[in-house]
Amino acid sequence: MTRHTVLAALLAGSISAPALAAGPPPLADWPTFLIARPAAIAVPAPPDAAATARELEALRGRSAERPADLVPRLRRWRAAGPDYLWNEAAVAALIARNMGNAPASRVLALLHTALYDVTLAVAVAREANPRQAPAIQDPSLAVAGVAVPASSYPSETAAVGAAANAVLAALIPAEAPRFAALAAEGVSLRQAAGLEWPSDAAAGAAIGEQVAALALARVRDDGWSRPWTGTVPTGPGRWVGREPAVPQFATMRPWVLPSADALRPAPPPAHDSPQTVAALAELKSYPRTPRSNADAVYWNVFGNARNFQLWNEFLSRRALEFGWADNAPRLAAAFAALAIAYYDSHIACWDGKYAYWYIRPYQLDPGLTTVVPIPPHPSYPAAHSCLSLAGTTVLEALFPADAALLRALSQQAGEARIAAGIHYRFDVEAGQEVGRRAAELALAKLAPALR
Repeated sequence: MTRHTVLAALLAGSISAPALAAGPPPLADWPTFLIARPAAIAVPAPPDAAATARELEALRGRSAERPADLVPRLRRWRAAGPDYLWNEAAVAALIARNMGNAPASRVLALLHTALYDVTLAVAVAREANPRQAPAIQDPSLAVAGVAVPASSYPSETAAVGAAANAVLAALIPAEAPRFAALAAEGVSLRQAAGLEWPSDAAAGAAIGEQVAALALARVRDDGWSRPWTGTVPTGPGRWVGREPAVPQFATMRPWVLPSADALRPAPPPAHDSPQTVAALAELKSYPRTPRSNADAVYWNVFGNARNFQLWNEFLSRRALEFGWADNAPRLAAAFAALAIAYYDSHIACWDGKYAYWYIRPYQLDPGLTTVVPIPPHPSYPAAHSCLSLAGTTVLEALFPADAALLRALSQQAGEARIAAGIHYRFDVEAGQEVGRRAAELALAKLAPALR
């Protein structure tokens, strides 16, 4: 069975299941991360007729104050969906603050598990509480060029915005004003166009706030703030350095891995073994060209600081092209699968690095020249390959037509580290296996939502 058919089987429900069955199970049966089940959050019934009439009168009074650019702004929210826009805002903030892959993977995993649970809870609540949008009850509130939803209670935009705003403001406090403005914009635009009631937004925000509270409670105990009390081991074949990068990440709390060390690769070869001697010789004789040097520099950027940006933008672009905003729960599941695979592969990669403390090639042979700076952490396994394979394995499952492109990119990411002279080939191969296996666990967890 090829990797592609394995992934297809995962999304069908199990390796032994026939290819894609009749479709996803009922929303109430989908897996969750922070809440016990999709219907775990109690949502009150929509307001009665008298309260609705008062809300309708208030919306009529506000219709004269609609912004001139209401339609294009609403189209952006409608075309992309709130999960898409919040992913975009989070990635932009992470890049602006130069937070790097480790903290970024933590932020995005927490954000998208929360948004997935929120989106699912809203969808289940809407099934139980049908309510016509204001512009259906009063067509004078309708805006030309803006489609009116059949049901509006509770507000998905308000729910997602409340959760995202709370999570991101807590983890990236310097960007809190930007997040608050985005949350307010989504709610305001939908009410201005008669798409939702104020009470829709209140009910949605209550869902988002409850899930955000669970998310922030989890993150307080995920291991990020735990001080590292270990020491750097010394001796032949050991990495040399005084300040290893984020060693606590090796013991972080994962989302789908059974434990932080569940995917630990087999030990690397001894530093003086024939295998390592041959791997080092390959680096010293690597036929560097302008193209290989360019790849080394490119992947050093999309690796050391923003590997997460590359794969999230790929998902966002394809989701927009395929109109996935029309299926909010599935889009939320796709973002969650990518974020969880990425984060858990990071944990597994760091577990391997700090279990073996393997020496970097240039430390084994000071005569080796490198194309890019060397990261301050052990060599085995290669982080670029862990993270890139996690990303591309999820994306390949979501977009099979892009399989060849994604495999080429992930291979290029690994080869670029060899071309740069900073990783042995066996580092890359071990990292690729870690990333692939972490992604398959994430896909298996979310398979019912991704069918």
